[in-house]
Amino acid sequence: MAKRTIDKAKAAKKDEFYTQLEDINNELRYYTEHFRGKTVLCNCDDPRVSNFFAYFAYNFEFLGLKKLITTCYKNQDMDLFSQNKCESAVYLEYMGDKNGNSIPDAEEIGVKPLKGDGDFRSKECIELLKEADIVVTNPPFSLFREYVAQLMEYDKKFLIIGNQNNATYKEIFPLIQNNCIWLGYKTGDMSFKVPQNYEIRETRSWQDENGQRWRSLGNICWYTNLDIKKRHEDFPMFKKYTPNEYPHYINYDAIEVSKTENIPYDYDGIMGVPITFLDKYNPEQFEIIGIGNGGELGIECGVSANLTAEQCAALFHEDKSFRRGKLCFRDKNGKLKGCFARVLIRKRQQ
Repeated sequence: MAKRTIDKAKAAKKDEFYTQLEDINNELRYYTEHFRGKTVLCNCDDPRVSNFFAYFAYNFEFLGLKKLITTCYKNQDMDLFSQNKCESAVYLEYMGDKNGNSIPDAEEIGVKPLKGDGDFRSKECIELLKEADIVVTNPPFSLFREYVAQLMEYDKKFLIIGNQNNATYKEIFPLIQNNCIWLGYKTGDMSFKVPQNYEIRETRSWQDENGQRWRSLGNICWYTNLDIKKRHEDFPMFKKYTPNEYPHYINYDAIEVSKTENIPYDYDGIMGVPITFLDKYNPEQFEIIGIGNGGELGIECGVSANLTAEQCAALFHEDKSFRRGKLCFRDKNGKLKGCFARVLIRKRQQ
């Protein structure tokens, strides 16, 4: 049991990715209309060093906020990466500039103790969540499913950072399919500050000239349920459909579209497209049918339902990566090709 606790602690430290102010500003500038008169909660951020707190505190009057609340997990040190050794945590409340200098001074920020460790799932943190109108933060990547589930349970508006692959999770994809959540503006590469004990072994991690360690992730995006102009913009299509260029799946009645930009304008049937399509998804232009992700969701939407057990076994014998919920087709040479996760879509009739 002790080893398991230590392993969990190590995993939690690995999950500390601190967002840069520039990345926050580049996304949030598209949402200013949503914040007027609202209470904002950043519940996965060290309140005194968080760039989320800095953004909202310094833009409090510009955004017209009502209140800003920030909490974090067991972090009472001013240092960016505390060791989470405290038995209790704190939260901060800021209600705007009081002395007219347009700067969030220390005496204007209320520092209040929490009885527990500041975990977003704790009872007292849930009470703060209930008070909030909009949640904005970078939640722990390993707890993304649970974090989103809590936001949905309490019917909160939110804007949070996650991995693009989160969209394929069985707990997350149905929310996207049913237009409960969607992707924000910025997707792709994002660099985060990480603790000093983060091992620099991977190609996308490094230490700068000041000794600060960094981790770059190329598949990061923002998830939100705040309406934005982007999701009402039609995706332009220029390619014409030809059977040779768009193979038909063996195990589902749809065609393979290997790149989002190659969606044909003249095909009205179901198409399998990369998950990067979700960054361009306009629910008024396309309908999401399901996903072929090689797992439960693929099976649920009927991937391989047209095949017998014997046919599935034959495909597995040919390619050991074959799964019932994984879309596959044969290339021009007859070789079996399995696809990474594909979102199954169909154009809406105008």
